[in-house]
Amino acid sequence: MRTAESYLKPEVIQTVARLDLRARFIVEGFLAGLHASPFHGFSVEFSEHRRYNTGDDPKDIDWLVYAKTDRFYVKKYQAETNITGYLMLDLSESMGYTYRQELTKFDYSVCLAAALAYLMIHQQDPIGLVTFDEVIRSSLPPRSKRTQLGQMLALLSQAKPAGVTDIGANLQRMAAMIRHRGLVMLLSDLLTDPEPVIEGIRLLRHAGHDVIVFHVLDEAEVTFPFDGLVDFQDPESGENLVLDASGARADYHEAVEELRSRYKKECLSVGADYVALDTSLPFDKALLEYLSQRQARF
Repeated sequence: MRTAESYLKPEVIQTVARLDLRARFIVEGFLAGLHASPFHGFSVEFSEHRRYNTGDDPKDIDWLVYAKTDRFYVKKYQAETNITGYLMLDLSESMGYTYRQELTKFDYSVCLAAALAYLMIHQQDPIGLVTFDEVIRSSLPPRSKRTQLGQMLALLSQAKPAGVTDIGANLQRMAAMIRHRGLVMLLSDLLTDPEPVIEGIRLLRHAGHDVIVFHVLDEAEVTFPFDGLVDFQDPESGENLVLDASGARADYHEAVEELRSRYKKECLSVGADYVALDTSLPFDKALLEYLSQRQARF
């Protein structure tokens, strides 16, 4: 019999047909894992711990948690304040890629978005959804009602990756659309010119919004498990490139690491959060990063 935690695995969640059940199993598995971890008693409402911030009283640090996680957390004694969340899902054609994983980058991102929505609504936080390619294709205003989850899951289940994208322009549109301070969560493979994306993140931060970037790559895009002559095709432009995989491997790994490092550095420089993921990773890594960073905002 499967445990709740098993649903954190991408290859297992693929077998669940309904998106609402996927979201529930991911979150319940995540919470079950938390209660079996050093975060025992650390509820989704964040009533007991949060990440240590400069200026916090060192006397409030939970040294037991630090000994087990190598991270500083302080004991939390007050209820958290609600924050309005916005999920931004990239619909670019490249998001539909997978090499050998059960979930494409898009499938993985949809499941993660559904789980994040599930978490926020159970925290009674308003959450909205924007899907985009070159332009915004759908937009659901933030609400915290239970019915909001069903509407969001319906939009997510109908979304399909196709065509090219313009992440930077859509981040700027979001900055213009959001009137009150919010938490913007971007889910994308970020396979585009980084500068407009970084500028969009800067604009959101300048407007006072919190930002978490979930950088979702396929497992093969990170590990490059190819050999011999390989014909690669750009899914958005259709252009082909034939190269010797063995000869290109070192340069490729360096380029991917450089891309991730740049996004991380630029995000941190403006106070945004960056989470590097690939489609082989269980969902709890992303959810724990969200949960930790969500706390650190208060």
